[in-house]
Amino acid sequence: MLDINFIRENPEAVRENIKKKFQHHKLPLVDEVLSLDKKRRELQQEGDSRRADRNRLAKLIGTLMREGKKEEAEEAKSASKANNDRVTEIEKECVEVEAALKKALCAIPNIIADDVPLGKDDSQNVQGEVFLQAKPKAFDVPYHVDILEKLNGIDLDSARRTSGNGFYYLTGDIARLHSAVLTYARDFMIDKGFTYCIPPFMIRSDVVSGVMSFEEMEGMMYKIEGEDLYLIGTSEHSMIGRFMGQTLPENSLPQTLTSYSPCFRKEKGAHGLEERGIYRIHQFEKQEMIVICKPEESEEWYEKMWRYTVELFVSLEIPVRQLICCSGDLADLKYMSCDIEAWSPRQGKYFEVGSCSNLTDAQARRLGIRYKNSKTGRNEFAHTLNNTVVAPPRMLIAFLENHLQADGSIYIPEPLRKYMGGKDKISVNK
Repeated sequence: MLDINFIRENPEAVRENIKKKFQHHKLPLVDEVLSLDKKRRELQQEGDSRRADRNRLAKLIGTLMREGKKEEAEEAKSASKANNDRVTEIEKECVEVEAALKKALCAIPNIIADDVPLGKDDSQNVQGEVFLQAKPKAFDVPYHVDILEKLNGIDLDSARRTSGNGFYYLTGDIARLHSAVLTYARDFMIDKGFTYCIPPFMIRSDVVSGVMSFEEMEGMMYKIEGEDLYLIGTSEHSMIGRFMGQTLPENSLPQTLTSYSPCFRKEKGAHGLEERGIYRIHQFEKQEMIVICKPEESEEWYEKMWRYTVELFVSLEIPVRQLICCSGDLADLKYMSCDIEAWSPRQGKYFEVGSCSNLTDAQARRLGIRYKNSKTGRNEFAHTLNNTVVAPPRMLIAFLENHLQADGSIYIPEPLRKYMGGKDKISVNK
C-alpha cells in the first residue's frame, strides 16, 4: 500500500507505474483515491469545526440559562442538537470513506524498482546469473514419479483415496530424504546467523489482507469454515504477521528469521494441478527466510537472500540460475523479485524451485510495522523481504533428476549424508 502523501504529490508517477505493470484497468483508482482522500479531509475539517462549535454552544447555553434568557437558550439548544446530529453523520461518513479509501489504496500496486525489466507476464522474465554447469546424462531420465515409484518412495493412489488430487504419501528413504533436505536447510540458515522459528499454521483475515492482495488470497488461501482463520500458503504470512502493530527498536533490526512450516494452497488458475506428479500440489513443506530491516538496507538484503538459496543448491550439486521477474509478473506488493530455477536433465531446461522478493514498506504499511528512527526521532515503516530457502517437493524433483544414476539409484551429496544415517545413495529395492 502506497503512502497517500506520495500519491497526492506524485499522481503521474503512480499512473506510470501502473502502466509499467500492464494493469491499465487500475488507472481510475488514482483519481478515486485522490477524490476519497479529499472527501476524508473535508469531513475531518468539518468535524473538527463542529466539535469546537459543540463546546462553544454548550458554554453559551450555560451562560444564557444563568442570565435567565430562556428563549435564546432554547434556540442555542436547538442549534446544538443540529450540530451534534451532523457530527454523528460526519463520523459515520468518515468510517465509510476510510474503508473505501483503504480498499482503493490496497488495489494500487507498489512502486517497482527502476531496473525491473518491463514485460507483460512471466514469458518475458530475464535470465540472470547461472551457477554450476549442467551436465548431460548418458541415459534417458524418467519422469520424477516413475523414479519415486521405482524406489518405493511415493504412494499417489492412496492419497487420492484419502484426500484427492494434489496430495501424496512419501515413504521409506525418500521420506527421509525429504526431511533431510529440510533439516539441512534449517541448519544452513542458522549458520548464516538467522533465528529458527516454527510459526502458527493458521492466521486471521487481517493478517492475510496485510501480507497479500485480495486476488492472491482468493487464488491461494483455504479458509477454515466458521472461523476467522486461514491456512497459510507459506510461513512468510504468519512470520510477517508476528510484527503486526509493533514499533521495533532500531537496534533490533535487521530481524533475520528462518521458518519451517507446512504450506496449503488451492492452486487455482492457469497452472492447475498435476494429475500425476508433485510439482504443483495442495500441501507441501518449506523452509523460508524472512528479513525485516531499515529501508536503506533492503536492497542489500535482497541480494544476500537469493544468493543464500543459490549457495544451498550448489552445495548439493544442483545447477541453478537466477530469473529476474519482469514488471507484469510482479505481485502487487512487490518492489522487485526473482525466481531461483533448478536444471531439469529430463526436460533440458530450468524450472522454478523458489522465489525471493523485496516488498519495501508495502506489507509494513498495511500491518503497521514500524521502527524508531534514531536520526529523525520518528516512527517509520520498516521494509520486509522473503525468500524460499527450499521447498522439498520441487527440490526433490531437481534432486532426483540431477543425482539419478544409470542403475536407478540416487547419489547423496556429502552435506546430506549425516541427515541420512551416513548413506551415500538410495538404492532400488530389488
